[in-house]
This record gives sequence, structure tokens and C-alpha cells, in this order.
Amino acid sequence: MAAPSMKERQACWGARDLYWRCLDDNAEDAARCQKLRSSFEARCPQQWIKYFDKRRDYLKFKEKFEAGGFQPSQSTENS
Repeated sequence: MAAPSMKERQACWGARDLYWRCLDDNAEDAARCQKLRSSFEARCPQQWIKYFDKRRDYLKFKEKFEAGGFQPSQSTENS
């Protein structure tokens, strides 16, 4: 696979940002953002999509943790 050009990278990042903003605005309801998800997937290489999905999960976890909203599960507390 050839490396994406600057224009292709910018299109990917723009589609990602629009999709993430939609998720933020719609309380993580992916069904309401399906068109933007499709655009994101069409504009980005598959391995980038996988990376960005994991990155968003990590950033959301970190945000919740830093705000003091993280609650360990019962099985974690008893370990």
C-alpha cells in the first residue's frame, strides 16, 4: 500500500473529526452518525480506522478517569 498523500490524509482526518464530533453531540449513539462513519471508512486506510477507534476509546477512558468518574468493576475490587 502506498502512503496516502497530504490531501488524502487531510480528508481522512477531516472525516474522522466530523464523525467524532457527531458521536460527542449524540451521546456516543453510533446509529445517528452512520453516514459520517461510512465517510470516515471510505476516506481512511483500514489500519488507520482501527487505530483511531482504539485512540478514541482510550481518550474517553482517560477523560472519565481524570474527572473521577471511573468506577472499577466488582471483580477488580475483589482481586
